[in-house]
Amino acid sequence: MSAEATGAYLGVAQSLTGRRWVGPAPEVARRAEALAQQTRLPPALCAVLARSGVETEGVAEFLAPSLRALLPDPRRLRDMEVAAGRLVAALKRREPIAVFADYDVDGGASAALLLTWLRALGHDATLYIPDRIDEGYGPNEPAMEALARDHRLILCVDCGTLSHGPIAAARGADVVVVDHHLGGELLPPALAVVNPNRQDEPGDLGHLCAAGVVFLLLVEVNRQLRLNGIQGPDLMGFLDLVALATVADVAPLTGVNRAFVRQGLRVMAQRARPGLVALADVARMDRAPTPYHLGFVLGPRVNAGGRIGAADLGARLLATSDPAEAQRLAARLDALNEDRRAIEAAVRDEALAQAERRGTDGPLVWAAAEGWHPGVIGIVAARLKEATNRPAVVIALDGDMGKGSARSVAGVDLGAAVQRLAAEGLLIKGGGHRMAAGLTVGRANLEPAMARLGELLARQGAGTGGPADLRLDGLLMAGAASPELVESLDQAGPFGQSAPAPRFAFPDMAILDARRIGSSHLRLRVADAAGNALEAVGFGAFETDLGPALERGAGRRFHLAGRVEINTWGGRTRVQLRLDDAAPS
Repeated sequence: MSAEATGAYLGVAQSLTGRRWVGPAPEVARRAEALAQQTRLPPALCAVLARSGVETEGVAEFLAPSLRALLPDPRRLRDMEVAAGRLVAALKRREPIAVFADYDVDGGASAALLLTWLRALGHDATLYIPDRIDEGYGPNEPAMEALARDHRLILCVDCGTLSHGPIAAARGADVVVVDHHLGGELLPPALAVVNPNRQDEPGDLGHLCAAGVVFLLLVEVNRQLRLNGIQGPDLMGFLDLVALATVADVAPLTGVNRAFVRQGLRVMAQRARPGLVALADVARMDRAPTPYHLGFVLGPRVNAGGRIGAADLGARLLATSDPAEAQRLAARLDALNEDRRAIEAAVRDEALAQAERRGTDGPLVWAAAEGWHPGVIGIVAARLKEATNRPAVVIALDGDMGKGSARSVAGVDLGAAVQRLAAEGLLIKGGGHRMAAGLTVGRANLEPAMARLGELLARQGAGTGGPADLRLDGLLMAGAASPELVESLDQAGPFGQSAPAPRFAFPDMAILDARRIGSSHLRLRVADAAGNALEAVGFGAFETDLGPALERGAGRRFHLAGRVEINTWGGRTRVQLRLDDAAPS
């Protein structure tokens, strides 16, 4: 079959990384052309707007997402007024409050939101984050019983929706759950369960991470405080935490999440939160934060405590007001992150080898072994998913039990499938959301549970897509790749989950120079037929056929594909192509 028959863009049916290139659909291309004519905006930007479904009258609002315009009324969520009212009452009565949070970035940021907000009102709360290995995810009965003895209100954030027994165990205290994970048919016996993914919610706010829901709770609490003549803390300064959690939890960057991240990055750039300042410094960030930094620089370091160290380190760092304490915690998390990388690499290699032996052409890819660190299995599951374009599960076995983490691909609701497996009795417990889930399985049920999970995911189309296509927004010429264009493209962001960064094809580029950087990266200098030069960098290029082919390609011409970005080095600012793929022209 010819490249044209397969719908391959620029005729690239199989690139150097084994992918088909797919350009914009004809109707999207037509809409982009119309937008360019009507708005006089750059065609490349209009291509991104058209792909996002933006109409002419909505362009200005989309390019400048306003929290005022996009923030939903918190009272749309069930139990919100009850939850907020109980927190107001606890403040008035000076009741002891405990915050029980998950050990990941979303849980840590959610806890830090509450702790710093309460501290601003002169109220210190107790932080409790369970140990990943000893206690597992979510509330447990011993911890809830202990907290209930000394506190009148327990706020469970980023967890609790499925914790019927532990919440019932908190006798003598009111429990409020603020969560976003999929709920079951029955809610736990809490005073309030605020969760956009409850089964009795319409789901239009289901894209929020837990920190986003906590932020809405604080908006409602501030409203109720004003009715009582009390001015609550200004919440705009809390958006850095919401942005960090939104990106790190891979929440879709749509709706109000776009405003959360856009505004949160501006707040973070002011360097007012000691924990984030210390973390950025230890990570040697030398520019204003971007979504990339949230997801791949700051997020993994916050997570490192929960994965392989003390579970509460990340939340304590984000909540502290002491710069010296922040520096100590950041240094410890940075060291733990380095240890995490080494552990992850070993588990990843073993899991990939095992999955390949089992076969990676079905609807589910999975691996399980004794001795794998439970703290890295989520990251390894993500790597398996990326390598195979299929939902993946990685399970750390310990005796007769296994703790697993799962990651999904677009269009496949993994959390619902895992929850159904738990309801059918094949899992001891399991839950999550569309793109990620956690589970506990008995060793005896491992094989049948994975077989059944594969069956459920196959019904949703998992495993039918083959190698992931590389989707491109159109053509871009080297001469048009200016700093001004990159800045205009950034206005269509932030980019991340459900909002992929713009990718363009640069056709028929000559390789002027190609050299390896480090063990696996590639730096290129290329030029088009008119002589316009462009620099490019391919991170991890030598992990595929891409690096060797381009390194040997001096004087030859290739179609290149990737994202344009600003590179500042040695006082110079210029555009470079972050290379994703290439094919002989």
